[in-house]
Amino acid sequence: MDDLTLLVLAAGRSTRYGRLKQTDPVGPSGETIVDYSVFDALRAGFSRVVFVLRTDIEQEFRETVGRRIERQADVRYAFQDRLGPEREKPWGTVHALLAAQDVIDGPFGVVNADDFYGPGSHRVLAGHMASDRPSAALVGFALRNTLSESGGVTRGICRFGPDRSLVTVDETYQIVPDGDGGATGSNGHLPGDAVVSMNMWGFRHSVFEPLRGRWEEFLGTHGDSDTAELTIPPAVTDMIGRGELDVTVLHTDDRWFGVTHPDDRPLVVERLRNLSDHPSPLWGGA
Repeated sequence: MDDLTLLVLAAGRSTRYGRLKQTDPVGPSGETIVDYSVFDALRAGFSRVVFVLRTDIEQEFRETVGRRIERQADVRYAFQDRLGPEREKPWGTVHALLAAQDVIDGPFGVVNADDFYGPGSHRVLAGHMASDRPSAALVGFALRNTLSESGGVTRGICRFGPDRSLVTVDETYQIVPDGDGGATGSNGHLPGDAVVSMNMWGFRHSVFEPLRGRWEEFLGTHGDSDTAELTIPPAVTDMIGRGELDVTVLHTDDRWFGVTHPDDRPLVVERLRNLSDHPSPLWGGA
């Protein structure tokens, strides 16, 4: 079986947060959220890490995060802004995946740099990707475990068949708790146990060919735009509809948390300090 790679999407601009989330020391010993994702992935069976960055943050990221993790795993870097066409605003997460294609040679998981997914999430993803099952994977979270106390959030509501095969991911906006275990959003009431995507995926290397097809179609329509993005959920939904991809929805009871707004930071600091299943310092003082 090929080694499992964790692909970390770390090229965001952190506009709403006000500082670079990828390098923000929120852990009790100065760890970033990225440190926790990599730590949990390595424990789960991943052995290689690829960071997708922007060129202008490379030095800061390597000095504050990269060098520490390079002592723990085989680390490689890819740069989203070096894959054309050139534009100030990133082109979205499909573009980020394609930027890493040349440094990935087998099955890989995908996570955001600013999201804490939990160790169980990494275990179920690694177990699926290390198996002989040919399908891609999406780790599905219960909506109630992904809400923010700092404001409305956007979540991809998963629709899937009886065999847990993904049918579509419907983006829903301004989701806030309703005080009764559920939530309300742009599409009305949502039950707390609705399955949502937090952009934690698993793909075989063969996904790059149909992804590039969706990317080329997107550029044909939006190539002159300064703001349009192609993200993973609509691209995957389209590939499923065309019969190009089969995605299994995996289950996790883990509670997500992350930093989107500045007000999220104190809660993230508190939750990381209170983790009972992670050592402190996380890397044993490395």
